[in-house]
Amino acid sequence: MRKIALESIAAGTFAALAMMPAGWLFRLLEMRVGHYGPKFAALYLAQPGPVALFVQHLVLGWVSALPLVLLPLHRMATGGALGVGAVYGALYYATVNSLALPIYFGDRLPWSLGLAVVLPSLVVHVVFGVAVAFGVLAMRRRGGGGR
Repeated sequence: MRKIALESIAAGTFAALAMMPAGWLFRLLEMRVGHYGPKFAALYLAQPGPVALFVQHLVLGWVSALPLVLLPLHRMATGGALGVGAVYGALYYATVNSLALPIYFGDRLPWSLGLAVVLPSLVVHVVFGVAVAFGVLAMRRRGGGGR
């Protein structure tokens, strides 16, 4: 259990950081990304500032990495494992960021707002999934093969 938690924290941190440059690029292009971070933080903080949002981003990365950490990715070919990560990121976006969170917060679904709203968040979540898979592969292959 401890090893799973440590892998989730390590891979989740790596992936949470890896998705940030793509998010910044989309923000520079004035596209919507990171829309639900502040809304989610406002559920438990009156005035969530940048530090709180960053810490939340990391913690959500740890939790969100867990499903991939539980898979035997190290037994797959690298391309297959990274593909699983990409699919996971896309499914995560589709279920959490484009369905559950908009419904919870009473927002319109991103799909009804157009590709310019969907694409940035979808891309950063795919980057997240691939980065988690990469992190898990790196840890397990370096550490002798997994759990």
